[in-house]
Amino acid sequence: MERRTIGAAALAVGAVGLGCMPMSWAYNGSRQRGDESLRAVHRALDLGSTLLDTADMYGPFTNELLVGRALKERRQDAFVSTKVGLLVGEQHIVANGRPGYVRRACDASLRRLQTDVIDLYQLHRADPEVPVEETWGAMADLVRAGKVRALGLCAVGARGGRRSGGLHDATIRQLKRVQQVFPVGAVEAELSVWSPEALDTLLPWCEARGIGFLAAMPLGNGFLTGTLTPGEGFERDDMRARHPRFTGEMMAANQPIVVGLRRVARRHGEGVTPAQVALAWVLAQGRHVVPVPGSKQERWVTENAASSGLRLTERDLTEVAELPRALGSWD
Repeated sequence: MERRTIGAAALAVGAVGLGCMPMSWAYNGSRQRGDESLRAVHRALDLGSTLLDTADMYGPFTNELLVGRALKERRQDAFVSTKVGLLVGEQHIVANGRPGYVRRACDASLRRLQTDVIDLYQLHRADPEVPVEETWGAMADLVRAGKVRALGLCAVGARGGRRSGGLHDATIRQLKRVQQVFPVGAVEAELSVWSPEALDTLLPWCEARGIGFLAAMPLGNGFLTGTLTPGEGFERDDMRARHPRFTGEMMAANQPIVVGLRRVARRHGEGVTPAQVALAWVLAQGRHVVPVPGSKQERWVTENAASSGLRLTERDLTEVAELPRALGSWD
């Protein structure tokens, strides 16, 4: 697989990463099977999808434990990204950016991941009660202590929905502040065919400064794969059950996006899928961009990894750019 670099430290990763969250959290709880997910992680590493993206809040904690089972055997093959800053309660999620907590959370993540260093440690969300510079300073101390190799920041604010200006203004303000404390290696934010808002300001800002960009949800939470049936419904613990683009009505209304991706896929030969076109589109947005599609099955990991070899033409890119905008229940 093609290799791409993250940040000024030029940390090398496979061009397509693996989002591990669906293996333990937020999607179809009844279909989460540890052994099956572990095989998916090993398959990703075999194919060169070296970036494994997790967080302590996924589960909580169980996702890091799962990834740690793979790392115990194959640490040298993997690039490990995990996150800090959010605590999960019964019915709520709260931020904690206190320096003492950050240090304890990092040590706990290292234990669960069965490793002595985290390649990319990301601030999941800034704590409104703690200056972000203090949190970032504690994270920088972890780099100096040899527990972390590089630091990253997850984008704040609402998910891509209405295409209003300034969606990522708050993230850029945070980035400017923490850059004064310690270099930002990567930013993780949603970027996909149906949520392209990062292209307006956030992606160019990162590119101009040599900051890597991890494209979260590059397959639109599964919609862009073309494998979801409108109106089929989701389990109660699946975050899509409450998402304004995943009502039966909106899924039906957004089908032209999948039809367009499928049309482009057909031009590239039998076996090319809408998901691969969607990932190839993300890869085409810059050499510093690494899509991180979530998956918990070997078959989807294999399909996603193959997208790194798909080169879209100018005609393809123009056609994708002209697809209708995604609709949500707010529309």
